Amino acid sequence: MLVPVRCFTCGKLIANIYNEYLTQLKQGEEPNKVMDSLKITRYCCRRMFVSSVETIYQVIPYYEALRKRRAEIQSEME
Repeated sequence: MLVPVRCFTCGKLIANIYNEYLTQLKQGEEPNKVMDSLKITRYCCRRMFVSSVETIYQVIPYYEALRKRRAEIQSEME
């Protein structure tokens, strides 16, 4: 996951907290309580955690399609 190093609005360092945030979420805790316990109080910083998306899962299908197409082209050339 490519989480931003700093909050876009206030500049607070947030990348060092993100793994702990995910760990606590996987344990079943509520996001707002996790952010409170990690002292993420500003709404701009909270936005960074809530709105982050794992982009790698969006990119993988395109990479697989590209690899498949290259294999098709190579087989046609032979």
